Amino acid sequence: MKKSLLALAVLGAFAGAAQAQSSVTIYGIVDTGIVYTSKAVTAAGTGTGSKFGLNSGIIQGSRIGFKGVEDLGGGLNAVFQLETGFTNDNGGLQGSDAVTSSNLFRRKSVVGLNGGFGTVLLGRQTDYADTISAYTSVNDFGGLTGAVGHNIDRLEGTRTNNSISYTTNNLGGFTGNLIYGFGEQAGQTTAGQSFGLGGKYDNGPLGLGLNYYQSKQGSTPSDTQLTSTTAGYYAPNSAQAGNSALKVLNVVASYQFGPARVYGNYSRVKQGLNTATPASIAVSTLGTANKIDVYELGTAWSLTPSLKLLGAVTHTRADFNSASKGKLTQISLGTDYWLSKRTDLYAFVANTRASNMANTGVFGDATGNATTGGVDSSQTAVAVGIRHKF
Repeated sequence: MKKSLLALAVLGAFAGAAQAQSSVTIYGIVDTGIVYTSKAVTAAGTGTGSKFGLNSGIIQGSRIGFKGVEDLGGGLNAVFQLETGFTNDNGGLQGSDAVTSSNLFRRKSVVGLNGGFGTVLLGRQTDYADTISAYTSVNDFGGLTGAVGHNIDRLEGTRTNNSISYTTNNLGGFTGNLIYGFGEQAGQTTAGQSFGLGGKYDNGPLGLGLNYYQSKQGSTPSDTQLTSTTAGYYAPNSAQAGNSALKVLNVVASYQFGPARVYGNYSRVKQGLNTATPASIAVSTLGTANKIDVYELGTAWSLTPSLKLLGAVTHTRADFNSASKGKLTQISLGTDYWLSKRTDLYAFVANTRASNMANTGVFGDATGNATTGGVDSSQTAVAVGIRHKF
């Protein structure tokens, strides 16, 4: 009897030790606001009018996730992260199109190892543009600056399916990243593949970031921008398999001057398969452009530890195979007040103006789903909301 009790005690001790060396965390964000937009397209598509709505994920997409780590000994850990997005205004799954909206863990689904060598992850994940977006307006305004350029230059966070990534540990302020996405097309390795190289440098008030990403067309492209159901090369096209569809370069910088963070960034996007000239200015959107340049300057001023004033100017130039050129300019202003470390209230106003191209709207789809009255239009949006992190 004593031996049995001793054995149970030993087993219990081992079980407790094993449990102490492993952990799983449940986390999430719920972000919702009331939004007013001017000159929104009517249901019939024949005119425009003012629109009021309740939007989910204004700054950050509402989400719930699970992440865990197991200590394997010798400084080696097994890690995983599963994250799904949802629209809490209607309780639905979050998705940018019909393909991804049905995915359970569409935001992230990875498993891997980390240790003294860095971190290796396999699954569905963003490239490093998403990480360095912390130095841009995406950090403060989130999706408010997406349609004017940050959706298409990947700073809003675009996923890569069937991918493997390697991220170094912090090396004197520098962190580097490599990512490769498998196209998984039999007989043609290059079809649908993607790859990226990025890095960032943090040194006190200074933050710098650089990222390059390239993806190729195929029947099952790893770049989720190429699986969208909108027009253009975005629809999977096996006839163009192996051809470069997207090339993106991001250069970002941020500096903290006392209470104010000042930042600037530039992105160059090339869409090599967009060889046709749009039939009219009315259908000239960022999704149909051959070359896109995105410029941005902004600031976040902390009046108090809880209250920030925000401002950004984002200017985008689109080249439609040199046949025509269009411009989008957005001025974004806002304030963010933190009630606690996990809950904040925000208020934003933004105006987007288009020149020689269609205006997709402040909360439009940069790949071509217009939400405004069309060519050379101006739209103003106001958003007031609450965000809670857990």
